[in-house]
Amino acid sequence: MHRNDLLEKLATYPATWPEERATTQKLIGFVEQHAGCFERSLAVGHVTGSAWVINQAGTHVLLTHHKKLGKWLQLGGHADGDSNILRTALREVREESGLTAFEPVSTDIFDIDIHLIPKRKGNPAHYHYDIRFAIQVTGSEEYVVSDESHDLAWVEVKSLNQFTLEESMLRMANKWLTGRISHQIEL
Repeated sequence: MHRNDLLEKLATYPATWPEERATTQKLIGFVEQHAGCFERSLAVGHVTGSAWVINQAGTHVLLTHHKKLGKWLQLGGHADGDSNILRTALREVREESGLTAFEPVSTDIFDIDIHLIPKRKGNPAHYHYDIRFAIQVTGSEEYVVSDESHDLAWVEVKSLNQFTLEESMLRMANKWLTGRISHQIEL
């Protein structure tokens, strides 16, 4: 079953993040219920992949000022049928930032979030079941702003609340700052 890898990752997620057990169960239920969960054509919602992109020093996160949502957010996007959500997150980093040298801090999920995307241009309101991975730049930190963004910016993680008060963004900053990251890969 093409959903097994994600379901396995989600099953182990509460061991590291027990305070997110309820959200994890909702996400697991959605993935189990919808065979087409990786397709944006699933009108009720779909799985998306995002990246908490950290600079080489580990002090700054790369944010996009998202054109459609008008908010400073992490990079990410639709899976478009790809059940390998880490691959989706890595693809989105390349497409949205032009960065070429980066790698996952871990292949484990860094964060999850379920959020409503408002109705827009004929698309009904729907949910994004967002799977997020911590990604660290290993080469040049120079980025290119894509058509999907108003702007990109390296933001000091400690000062993230000056750019956004989004709960999930602040949660990821706290995870990063406290070093609570599951199964780190040595860079």
